[in-house]
Amino acid sequence: MRIIAGKYRRRKLHSNPGQTTRPITDFVKEVLFEWLGDTVKDKRVADIYSGTGSLGLEALSRGAASVVFIEQDYKAHELLKRNVENIGAEDTTLCWKTNALLSSFRPKNVPDFVPFSLIFLDPPYKMIDDLKPGSRLYVSMERLSKENVSSADCHLLLRTPRDAEFQCPPVWERYELLQKSSMDIHFMKKRDIEPTEDQPA
Repeated sequence: MRIIAGKYRRRKLHSNPGQTTRPITDFVKEVLFEWLGDTVKDKRVADIYSGTGSLGLEALSRGAASVVFIEQDYKAHELLKRNVENIGAEDTTLCWKTNALLSSFRPKNVPDFVPFSLIFLDPPYKMIDDLKPGSRLYVSMERLSKENVSSADCHLLLRTPRDAEFQCPPVWERYELLQKSSMDIHFMKKRDIEPTEDQPA
């Protein structure tokens, strides 16, 4: 696994073997960032269920302003920190070991890193099966839409199994779909409505 383009081009990244983090392939990552194009530049990024940081570090390499990585798995988080240190990106990143289903998505002591303007959301596939109103993932996506968490023009990219059926909060509106191999990547933008529920952070 490597960074494909930009400031840190060709830097190798540690990955977590096995099925814990399902790292995205370099080919799919390249196609994904081609679709995003220059919209990555100067964005405040959240890489949620980040694994060892492949998507967030690619965004940073291509000009994102900052990245907050959220990963609960101990081994993946340790490898994530090593990847950040190896490319010297400590000043523009935060590696946050926390449960995304319970997180406020408001990290402390990094006021310039929020609100997010680009979110990568890559939960375990088993969570997608239960993505519907009232589920913990659904509620966490509602929290992500709060104005002190994400900007009005925020874009969210959700990775799911191919042709999965699920319901997202209506505040997130899909405008594009990238289908590759056994996965779908849903490009969503924030609609100008308030979440229906105000869950505690």
